[in-house]
Formats: sequence, C-alpha cells, structure tokens
Amino acid sequence: QVQLVESGGGLVQPGGALRLSCEASGIRLSYYGIGWFRQAPGKEREEVSCISSSDDSTYYADSVKGRFTISRDNAKNTVYLQMNSLKPEDTAVYYCARVRNIIPPMNPFGAWGQGTQVTVSS
Repeated sequence: QVQLVESGGGLVQPGGALRLSCEASGIRLSYYGIGWFRQAPGKEREEVSCISSSDDSTYYADSVKGRFTISRDNAKNTVYLQMNSLKPEDTAVYYCARVRNIIPPMNPFGAWGQGTQVTVSS
C-alpha cells in the first residue's frame, strides 16, 4: 500500500523557517517526480515546487522562488521542502504527491498524504 506522509509544519513568525518532509512507504520516491502543493482556506490548490526523478531538476512557483528549496534523500526515501523567509501568505496546508510533469500543470497522481499545516503569524 502506497502512503505519503507529510510532516514538519507548525506555527512560525514571519521571516522564520521550516523544513517539511514527505516520506513514502510502498514506493521508491526516487523513481518519481515529486511535487509540493499547498492549499489555503477558500483558495485553490497551488503548485509550489517539484523535483524530477531523472536529474533532480527543480521547479518553483514565482511566489516561493528564492525562499524555498526542494531536495530529496533517496536513502531515507524522503523529499524535503526547506522554507525560509516565510510570509503570512505562505500559510496553508502543504501536501506532497507524485507528479507526471515537473512544470505546471504537474498532473499529480496516486496517493496523497494528510498534509501538514504551516501557519505564519506574529
């Protein structure tokens, strides 16, 4: 059974940092492009970042470019999203998923995790 589990969210002040983790069971994440998505209350889901399976090429939405970094640790079967210089508008539930494309539209597929809440507030 394929499972993706996101973790690492929390409450942080503006300008702070968090590192999100996407850990998989039942699949090898290294075989797939992996995307991070977020959804704030009342808003559509947003494609945030993606890392390819082949050469670790990355994509970032303009809203997070220069502040977020996606990476993977194949030995731990985990993909990370390092988020620096957080802003209140980054507040959302963050999800990871396998994707078919590393640029929008990413076309996520398969299992989704429960997400992890990120709240940026003073």
